[in-house]
Amino acid sequence: MHAPVPMPPHAHIPGRNCRHDEGRWDDVRATAQPGMSAEALAASPAFTAGMDFFENGFFWEAHEVWEAVWMACPPNSAEHRFVQALIQLANAELKLAMEKPKAAMRLCGIAAAHLSEAARGGHEQVLGVGVAWLEGAIGRCRHRAARLTISAL
Repeated sequence: MHAPVPMPPHAHIPGRNCRHDEGRWDDVRATAQPGMSAEALAASPAFTAGMDFFENGFFWEAHEVWEAVWMACPPNSAEHRFVQALIQLANAELKLAMEKPKAAMRLCGIAAAHLSEAARGGHEQVLGVGVAWLEGAIGRCRHRAARLTISAL
């Protein structure tokens, strides 16, 4: 059992605040390795910290740790596609925080496409996360991006 990964001191938003120290997430990222089972990847601190970071608005940080999980997943697997969808959604949320709604909309489309591939074959959950939860998160991000785009007109 791994200890929970502490929340970052701040949410990094490029152009607004400083990045975290280089290597800050290396120990967390190292918990996801090629050859691990889907169950082990889902339980890894790299995956669980990414979920915690994302749910608490640390989108750049979620992307950083999820990238190691994505690289550890077998290519073209449902898990690989699902983590790609999570990463693209984190990027979309980060673009919203940067007030770039058009970029967020584009990234939501990419996330939705990866999720569609991941859910092929009737998967209701991937890595212990509901496909419906991720569909909803993408939809909410798209809605916020559309509202920002309209208000900018």
